[in-house]
Amino acid sequence: MGTQREIVRKIRKKRADYVLALKANQKTMYLEASLCFDDSEFLANCQYCKTVERARGAVEVREYWQSDDVSSLSGRRGWTGLQSIAMTKNTVSNKDGRLLSVQTRYFISSLSLDVNEVARAIRGHWVVESVHWHLDVTFREDDDHTLDEFAAYNLNILRKLVLNFLKLIDVGKKHVSLRKKRYIVSFDLSKYIEQLLVA
Repeated sequence: MGTQREIVRKIRKKRADYVLALKANQKTMYLEASLCFDDSEFLANCQYCKTVERARGAVEVREYWQSDDVSSLSGRRGWTGLQSIAMTKNTVSNKDGRLLSVQTRYFISSLSLDVNEVARAIRGHWVVESVHWHLDVTFREDDDHTLDEFAAYNLNILRKLVLNFLKLIDVGKKHVSLRKKRYIVSFDLSKYIEQLLVA
């Protein structure tokens, strides 16, 4: 939804940069970008970086490619400040090496050629999305229809504080969802507040 020409114009008017995911709403650009990165010669001329993370018994390999060759994108002139395209490939395996999932995504960007900066921006966006996902799943924030602007703002701050609180506390069980932690904490709040203050 954020990959819209009008939004890009506003971003550039404020002298900011963008890294935006190409999805179904930009079908032609998505297809053209995927064709670029499918070409082995194009891929060989890209800047490349890779990160490996281990968490919860899984290994996630994140690969990033970036190119400033946007000549094959037919709609490039409609995107203010467009300088590069990028591809990410996230491969998740279990600790025994069995492949669990592979996800490939494509991006357009106003950033010049610097794959590490593009990787940082993409990863930073994921962190923001993760927080929004937790706010919706754990607190059903999307179902909140508070009309008063200040009340809605204050409720959002409180939810984020509680979200951080839930991430910090230990309820004595491993691999408990934040939603379930919230339920457990509700039975003896004073016990868990003490735990948070000691930490």
